[in-house]
Formats: sequence, C-alpha cells, structure tokens
Amino acid sequence: MTPHDEWDYDGVNEIILSDQKLKGKMHKTAVHLDRNGWAYTMDRLSGELLVAQKFYPSVNWASSINMKTGYPERVVKYSPDYNGEDMITTDICPAALGSKNQQPAVYLPRTGLYYVPTNHLCMDYEPFEVEYDSGQPYVGAFLNMYPAPVGMYLGNLIAWDARVGMIVWSNPERFSIWSGALAMASDLLFYGTLEGYLKVVDAKTGRELWRFKTASGIIGNVNTYKHADKQYISILSGEGGWAGIGMMMPSLDKDSDGDGVVGAYRALSSWTNLSGVLRVFSLQHNIVNSN
Repeated sequence: MTPHDEWDYDGVNEIILSDQKLKGKMHKTAVHLDRNGWAYTMDRLSGELLVAQKFYPSVNWASSINMKTGYPERVVKYSPDYNGEDMITTDICPAALGSKNQQPAVYLPRTGLYYVPTNHLCMDYEPFEVEYDSGQPYVGAFLNMYPAPVGMYLGNLIAWDARVGMIVWSNPERFSIWSGALAMASDLLFYGTLEGYLKVVDAKTGRELWRFKTASGIIGNVNTYKHADKQYISILSGEGGWAGIGMMMPSLDKDSDGDGVVGAYRALSSWTNLSGVLRVFSLQHNIVNSN
C-alpha cells in the first residue's frame, strides 16, 4: 500500500472478507483499511482494485490511488525522503501511528457497513542517522504528533461504506480509539475508549445508547460469548501500548519521547489511571447489566 514507506505506515491491519454488490455486480470482496489513511476494496478472486478512498479526511501524503496499479500518488512536500536528513517535514497526515493501527474493524452484514476505530493525528517528522541501542525505539527520526486540523479530538469511530468509499456517520472521541469494535445482529455496536468507557451505539445511526466507566483505559477488544442460555460481554481495561507509554514510564517527559506519542497523549493521565480489570456484563433485552 505504501511502497518505499517513509512514514512508518506499514500495513499491519486485518483484511475483512464479505460479499457485496458494487456497481450492480456481486463481488467477493476483501476490504483493507490501512494505516496510511486509505481504504481499499478489492475483488478477492481476481485481485482487482474496486474502490480506493480516504477513510481519514485529513490524509495529505498522497493525493489519490492509481486504480490500475494500486500505487499512491505522493505529495512531494510531505515526503521526509525528499526534504532530506535533518530537515523537518511538517503537518504530515496521518501520523506514524496511522489512521488505524492494530485495532480491528468489524463488518455488519445487516447494514453493509464497516465500523472502524481510528486515530486522528498528524505529525512533524525529522529523520536522522541512528545506531541500534538495545531496548530503545530503532526509528531514526524525531516525531511530534498532534490532533489533525479538523477538530481537536484524537480519535473517531466511523461507519464506512466500502462499496463507494464513504463515511456514513462519525463519532469523534477525545483520544484515539485503540480497542476493537464488536457488532451484533441486533445492530448494537460496542467499543472502548482510552478514558476507560465501554460504549454501546446504534450501528445504523451512531447514537450512543449506553456507557460504563471502567477502572482504566481500554486498548483491548470487546468479546461476547454465551453460557447457560445467556449472552455476556467481557472487556479487559488497562492503559498501555503507545498511548499509555507516558503514564507507564514517567521518565519519558519530552513531547518527542516514545516516537512523539508522549506529547500527543499527555492529557490522558487526567482522565484515567493505570490498572488492569476484567469486567463481564450480561446482555438482556438490549439492556446491559454489570456483573
């Protein structure tokens, strides 16, 4: 997706398989929402690229995707390689964390939509020659990350129509959404926030239906299972990962520490704590009850 990757947009994200109608024809599709901010809808039998659109409106490192080759059309001013070593390239969107990282999206056949937890950050990037130091990030760049120019929020839950490449609805969040999304046949959509809220929204409209404050930020995935004819929801809360590195390691106090995420998530400590708690909820008649 990002040949000669200059920004750390390595495409580690999942590929979701579904059968959908595009332009009047049924396709067995493979949908990939990449860290680079572009969403790709492919025919998984032929490999044909059917749709390639930004799912992150502020993306600026590439202007478009060549539909024949799949290659991005780079914007030179946002290229650290073009600007050279020890030169700062500013306002690159998205940041190195990507528009989406490891947090999995989910597809709901009832709505035909993909529900995507996203990051909403841009960055300044200064490359330099680096030597390997055990235990330290081996990046070779100074990074500064900050909210994207549209709004001052760091995350967004979006409903994505991969058939046309369009956001259907969008729920901004104060911080990036690092949890995965879970969708149900009843059109309930679950996800967690870095402040520690487990939230339920209507998959059709995005309207929030319920929330519960857990002890710490949520970076894990919401799970559901059945036991003795009752459905349960479980979630492990516990701040960590890139977003929590500043809280876990107080010695990292400069904005550029942790590849720039310390500065981006500095306010997180005002909203949650370090902890680790597994909570299980029962689901009855669309009402969630804490156990």
